[in-house]
Amino acid sequence: MARVIVDGMNVIGSRPDGWWRDRAAAARRLARRLEALAEASGDDLTVVFDGRPGRSGPPERPEGIPLRVLYARRGGRNAADERIVELVADDPDPASLTVVTSDAALRREVQGLGANVVGAGTLLRRLDAVEGDGRER
Repeated sequence: MARVIVDGMNVIGSRPDGWWRDRAAAARRLARRLEALAEASGDDLTVVFDGRPGRSGPPERPEGIPLRVLYARRGGRNAADERIVELVADDPDPASLTVVTSDAALRREVQGLGANVVGAGTLLRRLDAVEGDGRER
């Protein structure tokens, strides 16, 4: 089982599919796709979004659900990145974490804390593989 933290808006923004017309809907779509991946793979997935639960995206989910949804603690630039850095810094075993982001500054920071990093495209390919039959290929 992998432990993965996803930079939600970075992943959403990596495909120009019109997500900017409705950011909340894009966040909900990503959360649904991540939940399917968690169920198919058994991975422990956390996604961090900018904004707030409800109006700007999916609700935070309680423990025991295969996907944990978190939000930035403040508004503004790099707010979700700060929350991701907090999660990695507070983890007792950061080397067991993989952060999904294509943000170079966030990549450097979490790698400096010991986490692994993969780009948004890697995750999107996994999500694409799971869609359709409900299992990871």
